[in-house]
Amino acid sequence: MVAAVRAAPAPPLQRGLPPVLDAATRVLILGSFPGVASLAARQYYAHPRNHFWPLLGALLDLPLADLTYARRLSALRAHRIGLWDSIVRCARAGSSDAAIRGAELAEIALARRRAPELDLVCFNGQTAARAAPLWREAGYVVCVLPSSSPAYTRPFTEKLAAWRETIVEAASRRSPRAPEEDTTVRRRGAWARNPDRRA
Repeated sequence: MVAAVRAAPAPPLQRGLPPVLDAATRVLILGSFPGVASLAARQYYAHPRNHFWPLLGALLDLPLADLTYARRLSALRAHRIGLWDSIVRCARAGSSDAAIRGAELAEIALARRRAPELDLVCFNGQTAARAAPLWREAGYVVCVLPSSSPAYTRPFTEKLAAWRETIVEAASRRSPRAPEEDTTVRRRGAWARNPDRRA
């Protein structure tokens, strides 16, 4: 007699982290969906091998990787940078983007309400970037960055160069602002609309 084959249990439904957005946010970085370590810590990019905080720290000339999580977020807010994910709820076992099922996308209208000054949306990796057309159609300048995930094994120096080049190009497509309004980051930073200017 052939034993019945039991179906594998469905992966658990998980909700992501709340958005880091406020009325001053001008740049939003969207990941795909938090991994196991990030969900457990309730922190964006909590995996110690993820390059996100070292990359962003290098771009902003700040030691973000050495700061507490609260101070990291304070530094981002001071530079008018927000964090969220393209997917806010899904079913997934483990941390792999390939295992995501039943994805519920982030609500663009919520970002517009909370961050009326937002104009540049950066996607951290190709899975996050699947939502890029929706944000572009909503009127935002978008760009796709190489994934900071440790699963994407490109060397850190190459990722950093690509982030810098991509962000500078995207920033050049943003709507012009008066100099006193363009305070997203220090002028020498990669996020500034005109990276060649000096304060």
